[in-house]
Amino acid sequence: MSYSIFLLGLMAVSTLTGLVTEAIKIQLDECGLTYKSNLLAGIVALVLSAAVTVGYSIMTDTVLTLHFAVIAVALMVLSWLCAMLGYDKVVQAISQIKSNVLSETD
Repeated sequence: MSYSIFLLGLMAVSTLTGLVTEAIKIQLDECGLTYKSNLLAGIVALVLSAAVTVGYSIMTDTVLTLHFAVIAVALMVLSWLCAMLGYDKVVQAISQIKSNVLSETD
């Protein structure tokens, strides 16, 4: 999985997390149930990132390797962070880490 595909998946999960979380919150409010918004958003992000990972692997016939598993876990963790902090902040942090790693290897 390339860096751009990874970020595209992260953006898709981040966008869908907001939409799905709001839909669930509306349903829970109508039922009169209490919930923790951050916990709900985190769980939705984890489920959606797992679904995107499985969907990507099926569509591209990707074999499950250690490399792909690490990417899948990274997508889940970063999706959870996006749900808590926002997509822009997470992408900014990834870009800073990437630029620091590339500058150290030169």
